[in-house]
Amino acid sequence: QVQLAESGGGRVHPGGSLRLSCTVSGINLTLYVMGWYRQFPGKEREVVATTTGANNIIYADSVKGRFTISKDNGGNTVNLQMDRLEPEDTAVYYCGLLVVSPYSTYWGQGTQVTVSS
Repeated sequence: QVQLAESGGGRVHPGGSLRLSCTVSGINLTLYVMGWYRQFPGKEREVVATTTGANNIIYADSVKGRFTISKDNGGNTVNLQMDRLEPEDTAVYYCGLLVVSPYSTYWGQGTQVTVSS
């Protein structure tokens, strides 16, 4: 059974930092895209940052230069370091895994990030 265990999140003042982590278990990762997505109230889920087994990384334009995605634990954990947070970053953040073959997607339960003074 594939599981994505998220940790991190919480409330921080503008300009502050938070770190999200997501550990995948129950699957051998080969060809995949793994990363972080967020959802604002009433909006569709959007990409924040993703990485692949080959370390191909993309960032949403709104977070470039402020957020950093990284992997550890042999690639089974993906982290999102969020610096210089803004109130506009307030959202529910989800860890997501897309496996290329066989094609399948998995999601974490989501974690709230609130940036407020």
